[in-house]
Amino acid sequence: MSVISLDPETLKMDVATAKAAGAAAGDAYRSRAPYPYGSFEDFLPEEVIEKVRAEMAQLPEAESSFDRPQEKLKTSYLPERLPPYTRSVFYALNSRPFLLFLEQLTGIQGLIPDPYFAGGGIHVVANGGHLDIHADFNHNQKLNLERRLNVLIYLNKDWKAEYGGSFEIWNTDMTEKVESFVPLYNRMVCFNTGSDTWHGNPETVNHPEGQPRMSMALYYYTATWSADRKSHTTLFKPRPGTKDQADRQTKRREILEDVLPPVVFRKVIGRLNRLGF
Repeated sequence: MSVISLDPETLKMDVATAKAAGAAAGDAYRSRAPYPYGSFEDFLPEEVIEKVRAEMAQLPEAESSFDRPQEKLKTSYLPERLPPYTRSVFYALNSRPFLLFLEQLTGIQGLIPDPYFAGGGIHVVANGGHLDIHADFNHNQKLNLERRLNVLIYLNKDWKAEYGGSFEIWNTDMTEKVESFVPLYNRMVCFNTGSDTWHGNPETVNHPEGQPRMSMALYYYTATWSADRKSHTTLFKPRPGTKDQADRQTKRREILEDVLPPVVFRKVIGRLNRLGF
């Protein structure tokens, strides 16, 4: 039986079951360190996951792709451009019943889904790709909301740890890996986000048949952003004793933003972006 009761045809979610599932796992989720997180097996009904997987063969051109030292061979696809069933699953995971599940699980009240799915959607990491350890952007500037929670649902069938791409959680001072989750079929990983909630999938994907690592990614917010907070983009941290590279591109942007007037900063950044720096 799946964690979330979701009708495979109508995608209607049972509210009582969703709330009960969140409440049952809430104490364990909130007590974990260095920040709250949890993992759920058989999260959605298998028929739902199978329909989503079937539509992955019809992916459109990606909205964004990354191929730099910190984010290598990663592409993402917005739900609105995905095939109809997968698109509807994303909308179901932005609905009130699912928010109630998350609120019961995390203890965070007033969660707000992102109707624009900024940074979310289907994520694909090809063989040879990875996503280094990082903390996510903390401020949705379009909606002026504080980012609070990530949900990742994996779509990889028969995936093994040796194929790479495992999701890792690191401690606050980046001295130790706390836990690792293989991106198993229909596994959901959820975790609170902040400026020092270090996580990622830094080990290179190396499936023997060349299959990519695939996941659904959704982010949730609260209306708790204040003007005295400093917003930041994704912050990358190299793992100790590895060949991970520091993110000099983001650091350069932060320095320029601090020292240049806003009008000049936008012009300089625009030119650098066009030049590929």
